Amino acid sequence: MLFNLLQVGIDNVAESVQMAADSTAALSAAAAAPQQVEQSFTLLQMAAKGGWLMIVLAILSVIGLYIFGKKWWMIRKASKIDHNFMRDIRDYIHEGKVKSALGLCEKYDSPVARLVEKGIERIGRPLSDIQTAVENMGNVEVARLEKGLPGLASIAGGAPMIGFLGTVLGMVEAFFNMSNAGNNIDITLLSSGIYTAMITTVGGLIVGILAYFGYNYLTSQISDIVFKMESITIDFMDLLHEPADNEEEK
Repeated sequence: MLFNLLQVGIDNVAESVQMAADSTAALSAAAAAPQQVEQSFTLLQMAAKGGWLMIVLAILSVIGLYIFGKKWWMIRKASKIDHNFMRDIRDYIHEGKVKSALGLCEKYDSPVARLVEKGIERIGRPLSDIQTAVENMGNVEVARLEKGLPGLASIAGGAPMIGFLGTVLGMVEAFFNMSNAGNNIDITLLSSGIYTAMITTVGGLIVGILAYFGYNYLTSQISDIVFKMESITIDFMDLLHEPADNEEEK
């Protein structure tokens, strides 16, 4: 009986020792295992990884925003004009109030008003001369509206190419480092180089896409203004024909 009790006690002690050993081994393995740290990066950190070409892309983005904002504000002002503008001009001209018509044109800072003002200043000359002067003024106004747009178009096409250039340079550098590493090639050596190289492509595409959509938006707005200018030119030339028609009827 005593022997059995001793045997049971020895077995319990051995089991406790084994459990303690297993716990110690598990804790040691957990401590030795590499801890995975969750990594995240911001746009600023990503830009810093891209190298000096990201500075070029940042400068292009600032220039593109400046051009877009300036042209958007100019087009917004150019498109504002009273719906009764041509009706008032017609009334003034029919009443012989040329100075009042010129004053009304000067009130509006828009291409349409400047077209009509140029035509009113030529009243008394042949209609062909008046039409030529109005059309030349229209060309000047369109050129003024389109000034700066080629720069925005260049950014839209050039930014992705600069980003691709950064990617190529990064890949060349990555493979150069691998060739120098010899037999001690580490996968992180290649992945880090590719990661850095691809950032410039992302930056170039972002800048290029924004500039591309901005350019198309501005050109569409300018096309609407040009259509309005052509319509006003036709109305103005018809207005100049009206007194002559009335005189023939009399």
